[in-house]
Amino acid sequence: MKNKNNNNKICFDNELYLKLQSENINKRIKKFNNKLYLEFGGKIFDDLHAARVLPGFDPNIKIKLLQKMKKQTEIIFCISSNDIEKNKIRADLGLNYADEVLRLVDNLRELDLTVSSFVITLYKGQPSATKFANKLEQRGEKVYLHRYTKGYPNDVETIVSDEGYGANPYIETTKPLVVVTAPGPSSGKLATCLSQLYHEYKRGVKAGYAKFETFPVWNLPLKHPVNIAYEAATADLNDVNQIDPFHFNAYGKLAINYNRDIAVFPVLQNILHKIMGKDMYKSPTDMGVNMIAEAIIDDKLAQLSAKKEILRRYYRAECDYKKGQITFDNLERNKSLVSEVKVTDDILKVINVSREVAKASNFPTVALELPNGEIVTGKSKKIITASGAVVLNALRTLANLGDDFDVITDDILMPIVEYRTKILKSHCTLLTVDDILVALSICSARNEKAKKTINELIHLQGCEAHSTYILPSNEEQTLKKLGINVTSDPVYLNTNLFEE
Repeated sequence: MKNKNNNNKICFDNELYLKLQSENINKRIKKFNNKLYLEFGGKIFDDLHAARVLPGFDPNIKIKLLQKMKKQTEIIFCISSNDIEKNKIRADLGLNYADEVLRLVDNLRELDLTVSSFVITLYKGQPSATKFANKLEQRGEKVYLHRYTKGYPNDVETIVSDEGYGANPYIETTKPLVVVTAPGPSSGKLATCLSQLYHEYKRGVKAGYAKFETFPVWNLPLKHPVNIAYEAATADLNDVNQIDPFHFNAYGKLAINYNRDIAVFPVLQNILHKIMGKDMYKSPTDMGVNMIAEAIIDDKLAQLSAKKEILRRYYRAECDYKKGQITFDNLERNKSLVSEVKVTDDILKVINVSREVAKASNFPTVALELPNGEIVTGKSKKIITASGAVVLNALRTLANLGDDFDVITDDILMPIVEYRTKILKSHCTLLTVDDILVALSICSARNEKAKKTINELIHLQGCEAHSTYILPSNEEQTLKKLGINVTSDPVYLNTNLFEE
């Protein structure tokens, strides 16, 4: 078999990025008398969007940045009372925001990073938020309740007063860099930073504020595919990239930001001026500390990868619309972005291959492209789902076993089928990806071929796959956990309304 990694090109230099980003943040800390509140946007762990758009990008680079600066850094977690009350879910993990906060904090502390406190924002006595606060306090955590800011957004005199930000309790911090983060958007990070600035200035500490977001990339062109991929990722939020007019007016230079930051900047500028007594920033772009463009070492590959991601987002939107999870306008937004970058299905070879095999065989099919460019397929028949079959076929191929079916024996598979049908009373008799991987793991204890096969799992990371039907959520999540970039046609496998 050919070199498994001959297509694994990279376009991003993580070490250069860490160096430049940490230097830039340190400059900002010094600018504000050794006290900076840094609003941390995006995912703090597992930034898989960035990894797909910029091959070579470490999805946990933000964590490595924090570890590099950990002696001077503490972290505050914000979570909106409304999100707790509504039981808002992080779709990619299936966790509600409250549990996601707990998971993130545990992970950060395991890495010896300091999470000093929790802020429950937009609090007005919501029962679930109160219960969550009590739970944290019973575990010895510092919890602060921040209410709606009186006068926001237009009455600056009230906002920057003891009735506004001053009504919030001051959060005790001890380190020069205070990272303010959250499990998702609209969690109150900005309000928490500004509330702290108000209190710091009242105490005579001339602290500062800055923002750290990966996308859009301010010093890439407006219509660069990497920036358009960000619009595709946030189509449900109606984010639109724009030239920052404030930056252009101040410096005569083009810079890219997104509509919400640009729209709110006049208000934010007035608030910061009222707190600090002068204008610290001339544009929303000025507030950022993003050095990502400087670490892109292959722009051509970055553009190609971003176009693939835009197409993936479109197929995601097609399926979500079919499930009733997004509006038609959201779908049309994704479709227009595909047209804007002039991308077709041909850019992901697995799409047409899966459809051709499904048409010829009359079976639902998943196609997967291996690192060397070879495409394998799996079909839903006999006792295995198409996803299970394609993963098994891919692993066998990577292990140079060809059509050798002895890696998993019937005496392992059949009891799983019987357990599902006789004990669980399930109507689904097909073995899923998870079932296949568990069976393969069991067989590997006594079967060298199975052991060799399962050792190839690591080589599925970054592979492309396409299904001719909407994958069940459990199978889709497993494929994603394996690092496979999976898309699906917006077609249901059957007429059942309930998904097991």
